[in-house]
Amino acid sequence: MSRKTLLRAAVAAGAAVPLLATGGVALARDAARSLDGRTLTPTPYCDDGDDLTPDQMEGPYFKPNSPLRTNLVTPGTPGTPLTVSGYVFGRNCVPLSGVLLDFWQADDNGDYDMAGYTFRGHQFTDATGAFALKTIVPGLYPGRTRHIHVKVQAPGEPILTTQLYFPGEPRNSTDMIFDPALLMNVRGAGGGKEGTFDFVLNVDGGTWTSGHAYTSGDRVTYGGRSYRCLQAHTSMTGWEPPNVPALWQPES
Repeated sequence: MSRKTLLRAAVAAGAAVPLLATGGVALARDAARSLDGRTLTPTPYCDDGDDLTPDQMEGPYFKPNSPLRTNLVTPGTPGTPLTVSGYVFGRNCVPLSGVLLDFWQADDNGDYDMAGYTFRGHQFTDATGAFALKTIVPGLYPGRTRHIHVKVQAPGEPILTTQLYFPGEPRNSTDMIFDPALLMNVRGAGGGKEGTFDFVLNVDGGTWTSGHAYTSGDRVTYGGRSYRCLQAHTSMTGWEPPNVPALWQPES
């Protein structure tokens, strides 16, 4: 099932589908409702409408060797709390595990810490290709709209350097670097905000795909390994070969 299919089902069921400030449809997992009105379990979907994530300039404030952490906020840190979450896919729509994401951003005043590692940190996607970052909404500095920098690298693959943006920002229309393809879906969450964004990298995540009917003896690749199907089944997200040894036997 693709994002478009899921969104069509949500609309048919009368669900409220959130829109980005630009008029684009938000992520399917943020919008979908089941036919009885209950929220579906958040699930990543990918289809041929999801282009590769575009790259952007690194800028002057990157520092290597950031600490491994998913929370960039310390007690008493000023600013609006923000959680950014999503998934990393390969070009064939397979979620990628073990992908490095290195984030850096300005503080609430629009300043970057060049002496230490405030609002800098790296993490890795989990077995489902998911990531989550706790931070704050970055402040503004001259010439730029609000943004978060990130480097994304699948194991053994080239680095994607890019930036994430916020919908509805007045400076989006005047920032010469701004790219609407890099807009997060952002919504209020209590006293803070939640942002979602899925990266699609120009790498081969393997031949295994969700929603495919496999038969016993079929062979796939996933995460750099080969697997043989042990039982006929229709695959679904969460049943990636490493996660279900009853269905898949590793061959390499």
